[in-house]
Amino acid sequence: MSRSSDIAVRERLLTSALRLFTRKGYAATTVREIVTAAGVTKPALYYYFGKKEGIYLELMNEVSAKFVALFDASRHEQGSVTEKLLHLCNQVFSLFIDNLDAARLMYAIYYGPPQGVPFFDCESSRLRFRQEIRCLINDGIRRGEFQRGRIEDMVWATLGALNIAIEVQLCHPEEEVDRKKLERILNLIFRGIWVDEMRQKNPLQLSKTPSTR
Repeated sequence: MSRSSDIAVRERLLTSALRLFTRKGYAATTVREIVTAAGVTKPALYYYFGKKEGIYLELMNEVSAKFVALFDASRHEQGSVTEKLLHLCNQVFSLFIDNLDAARLMYAIYYGPPQGVPFFDCESSRLRFRQEIRCLINDGIRRGEFQRGRIEDMVWATLGALNIAIEVQLCHPEEEVDRKKLERILNLIFRGIWVDEMRQKNPLQLSKTPSTR
């Protein structure tokens, strides 16, 4: 079998397994159903993935590797901290949108009842993402772009907006929270922690501004 044929068979197996895991759940999906949907034989699945557990772990590893690659790439981004934060959040959001079935499966496994899946460390990626956001916000404070304050509150405000946007895509796509809307929401959050240059230059002037109530 040629390399291109190998790749095609693997992809059909992965796509079929993901679709079935998402629709029926991991535990309820059989090897027979996966290979039938992929149009291959059981020995093909055993050859490429060993067993059902192997194909599940491969699906999780693929998404996790893409997630980690975003972190590595974000460290080489140019621009202000706000621009870096927006870009990273946009990239993570786009990754979820482009892999909605995998995201649904991960959410079902992470938050749902046990399905007998083999252990996969989702937590380390989640914690690393939070740490990346924390480091960027801390860098923004250090550079004077953001106000000094409770960094954890700023981190959770950012993650909260992103998580809601992702969950809307998973559960209520008709509400149309797209990349542009997410960026507007994040900008509202960041505006609250930006340093007010006018206040920095003349803090007394603003305090003397007449009330417009």
